[in-house]
Amino acid sequence: MRILTGIQPSGTPHIGNYFGAMRQVCSIQDKGETFIFLADYHSLTTGPDPEQLRQNVLELALNYLSCGVDPQKSVLFRQSDVPEVCELTWILNNVTPVGLLERAHSYKDKIAKGFSPNNGLFSYPVLMASDILIYGSNLVPVGKDQKQHLEITRDIAIKFNNQYGEIFTIPEELIPEEVAIVPGIDGQKMSKSYNNTIPIFGKEKAIRKTIMNIVTDCKQLEDPKDPDSCNVVALFKLFASGEELEEMKAKYRAGGYGYGHAKQALFEKMWSYFEPMRQKRAELENNLDFVWEVLRKGGEKAREEAQMTMDKVRKAVGLR
Repeated sequence: MRILTGIQPSGTPHIGNYFGAMRQVCSIQDKGETFIFLADYHSLTTGPDPEQLRQNVLELALNYLSCGVDPQKSVLFRQSDVPEVCELTWILNNVTPVGLLERAHSYKDKIAKGFSPNNGLFSYPVLMASDILIYGSNLVPVGKDQKQHLEITRDIAIKFNNQYGEIFTIPEELIPEEVAIVPGIDGQKMSKSYNNTIPIFGKEKAIRKTIMNIVTDCKQLEDPKDPDSCNVVALFKLFASGEELEEMKAKYRAGGYGYGHAKQALFEKMWSYFEPMRQKRAELENNLDFVWEVLRKGGEKAREEAQMTMDKVRKAVGLR
């Protein structure tokens, strides 16, 4: 079984990234060959500063390795180290109906949020399909918001296979329902695009301040509160045991327990949870040559696989 996932290097990874995909990748490394790409091509849809993009790639590699990615078990690489994925994107564009892309929710959502409607943003699902198909991926860990993109990938692969022969593996998604969508500090899906994230790594004071800014209702300290509609509780349950979660919910219902108390409890659980990963990251920051070597070797391995796929694709469509 081959497992594939990717994440855009568009800033410091947040707990939505971690629980939505990164943790799953680390936990299934023993179950199959795992490919993890840093999606710098995808990042270009929003016109990032070039130097910042390069720095973000390094930061993301550091964070993946800190969170448990084992380069002996997984192939960690930069998307742009495999230029064949762009060639495949062009080929797949020619079997992808426009209507399929027009129905993509993420494109509509980003336009509604004020993003410039460029063609890269519109055809993002085709590049994502290429990322998945070029490595013969069987299983793709994704957040619930990315499920439609994986469905589009399957549609494109099936259409190509029907037209040119059985070239592509049809992938399946892995979506842990209990953490499929992690809420941001404003209650929307946690996303760097919405500026509502809680970073995995950072200064203690800054992370505490972010958690204290989680949006809640206006109920007073003494008032009973509804734990099932509170963003703080929704985040707390990611880190807490079942007993700890029920204890917090009971305090909410009883009254006399303020949102500030709950936010402090959330901060303490989160800070403790990521402590071993912060220590690992500090070690890696002092050995950046190792990090770059992991990416170099990963890129070589990924490109070997991509080239084998492209030999079949070119022959199938008549380019060889």
